[in-house]
Amino acid sequence: MKVLGISAYYHDSAAAIIFNGKVLYAAQEERFTRIKNDASFPEEAIKFCLNESGFSLSDIDAIAFYDKPFLKFERLLETYYAFAPRGFKSFVKAMPVWLKEKLFIKQIIRKRLKQINKDFKFSKIDIVFPEHHLSHIASAFYTSPFKKSAFITVDGVGEWATTSYGVACGEDGIEILGELQFPDSIGLFYSSFTYFLGFEVNRGEYKMMGLAPYSNKQSDRVAQFIGIIEEELIDIKKDGSIKLSRDYFEFPVGLRMVNPKKWERLFGFKKREPNEKLTQIHADLAFAAQKVLEQVLIRMIKHVKQQTNADYLCMAGGVALNCVANSVLYHQKIFKDIYIQPAPGDAGGALGAALITNYLKSDLTFNGLNKPFNNYLGPIFSNFEIEKMLRKNKCNFHYFESSEDLMNKTANYLAEKKVVGWFHGRTEFGPRALGNRSILADATDGGMQSKLNLKIKFRESFRPFAPAVCEEDYGTYFKQGKQSYYMLFTNELKQSLVNELPNNFDELSLEEKQNFIKSTLPAITHVDFSARVQVVKKSTNAKFWNLIQAYKKVSGNGVIINTSFNVKDEPIVNTPENAYFCFMNSGMDILVIENYLIVK
Repeated sequence: MKVLGISAYYHDSAAAIIFNGKVLYAAQEERFTRIKNDASFPEEAIKFCLNESGFSLSDIDAIAFYDKPFLKFERLLETYYAFAPRGFKSFVKAMPVWLKEKLFIKQIIRKRLKQINKDFKFSKIDIVFPEHHLSHIASAFYTSPFKKSAFITVDGVGEWATTSYGVACGEDGIEILGELQFPDSIGLFYSSFTYFLGFEVNRGEYKMMGLAPYSNKQSDRVAQFIGIIEEELIDIKKDGSIKLSRDYFEFPVGLRMVNPKKWERLFGFKKREPNEKLTQIHADLAFAAQKVLEQVLIRMIKHVKQQTNADYLCMAGGVALNCVANSVLYHQKIFKDIYIQPAPGDAGGALGAALITNYLKSDLTFNGLNKPFNNYLGPIFSNFEIEKMLRKNKCNFHYFESSEDLMNKTANYLAEKKVVGWFHGRTEFGPRALGNRSILADATDGGMQSKLNLKIKFRESFRPFAPAVCEEDYGTYFKQGKQSYYMLFTNELKQSLVNELPNNFDELSLEEKQNFIKSTLPAITHVDFSARVQVVKKSTNAKFWNLIQAYKKVSGNGVIINTSFNVKDEPIVNTPENAYFCFMNSGMDILVIENYLIVK
């Protein structure tokens, strides 16, 4: 059975092709349109999936859209009615879009696919609409190593559900045992703090997570903030279910997440504007919100364990991108293992919608994957296409016949503190660059974090960089923890590598905390001695693994910086031309596209 999965019209649209339970290809629309988190109909991603698979639309047995628009519309109407007359402006703004477009997704899909293939007739193809959280759940379970597991999906909101949990079984399918419904959403709770701290909702939550460790964790102010949050904003039940205060949140019917004036009175400082300097009080509130999130999630998964008695847990939804919280949950040892697929947000909904449709409409049995899920599912380019682009742009390049020679040359550049744009194989699916569309650099350089942030990525200086390490070398540098192939957990550096903090560390400014050399790998060591590690498996990405080993041989160090190949507010590069122009317009020193090397 061949299924085309689609997610669109909220944020981060995507498409995926599934054949008999196997994920063939998947891509996010933003990679083609070059619009960050593009929510439009994923026409280019669909074209890619069809072209790459060799299937035409007439070969497709079903099309699966990742949620139920009518249920979502029902939630909007009931919410506006319940809160009336509040929310009139939001109602007036939302209704035309729904009445013109979002209520008629099936017709839009037919119309847009007709534009791709004018001769295609829809009479033989089903268009189905799994619920939003069912799509999330399927994306996690059917790409996991488990035959049976508990699951939890936590995000902003789907149709009505904001959290769902239950049991997934390869033979019996997916059973949802419980839900938390809108407007009580731990995802939107977290996004409200993102908004108040001056970051963009649905795009800046990871920035707030990165800011939180700069807090003075043991200070009276942090304790006070946590107390205010728990007393005024959120009622947390023993099972992790929550009730948000209707007095302090405006997202149910408003055009903003919260009323800034009320929050300013509550916390004692003004809402931060996007370009305003970050100070200690912002970090302290970010940390307080992060700790409350973790407390809620711990209670939730304890309840899930109690209700399911499962050994394993699959997580999905946008909140599953919070790698700090994921690690806290892992170290609770409530479950033997936790699995999160590399695109747990809405883009992954395209994957899940197709997978659940495939398994429901066939007699397939899922036995768990016997190797890590392959997320290198996007476009790949031939030497002919690469060289054509380079000659078109009158670029001087060197082609390496030997991949080993290329690895050694690139490793030497890295050891010389050069910054390398690394473009290889298929584009990753999901928000993380995992060695195919990456910017690489030396992790031992104390000034590299600032250099990458300010001169290459053009982003906030406080943000940490992730390391990549070969699976065999993980234990040399990091403490025991969840070894993630997808950068979805954090790990602490080994004690032997870290430097002792000065007694007055909490009194330092954010910039001084950032600039203090915290370990022998300062460029990847966050202020709390953690790192969002990508563990590289040779069988999954041999070329990247070989490069890290070549660098280790030259430098004596087996850890490198791996950050996404893009600059601020742009999607990760997709094509050789994207890579070349990103390279030329930033402070990178070296560009490697397959076996072509360019020196600036």
